Amino acid sequence: MAVSSFDVVSRYDVQEVDNAVNQAAKEVGQRYDFRNVGASVVLSGEAITMTANSAERVLAIWDVLQSKLIRRGLSLKQVDVGDGEPQPSGKEYKLVGSLKEGISQEHAKAITKMVRDEAPKSVKAQIQGEEVRVQSKSRDDLQETIALLKGAKLDVALQFVNFR
Repeated sequence: MAVSSFDVVSRYDVQEVDNAVNQAAKEVGQRYDFRNVGASVVLSGEAITMTANSAERVLAIWDVLQSKLIRRGLSLKQVDVGDGEPQPSGKEYKLVGSLKEGISQEHAKAITKMVRDEAPKSVKAQIQGEEVRVQSKSRDDLQETIALLKGAKLDVALQFVNFR
């Protein structure tokens, strides 16, 4: 019997992030409460910059962006805004969210430990760079492992790819 496997990864679709930021920018430009406050949201590389003339407005922009990201099927775990407090920058406030991709070593170790401790005994997991490969002879055990990982409270967004 052949060995089946899948990879646990943490990736985001750049086009979906761009679409969500553009939708948020459009809404910020049209809403009455954002008029004449210098409100903007911009994606540049792997950073989303939100600016306005007060900290409350920046947090409102972050709220709008969160709703757009969720609507597009993106996880908020992939955007790191630090402590979430807007920083004063001259006359305006800024909040910069950096996009996270890949599974860090400590998260990968936590995933492999969880698979080793709680998944069926036939399932094996190994770290491969920023991915975790999970293998077993039983596809049912692999599906049970996916359900286990989906239910886990981890600080990283997980996707399951290359199921074979």
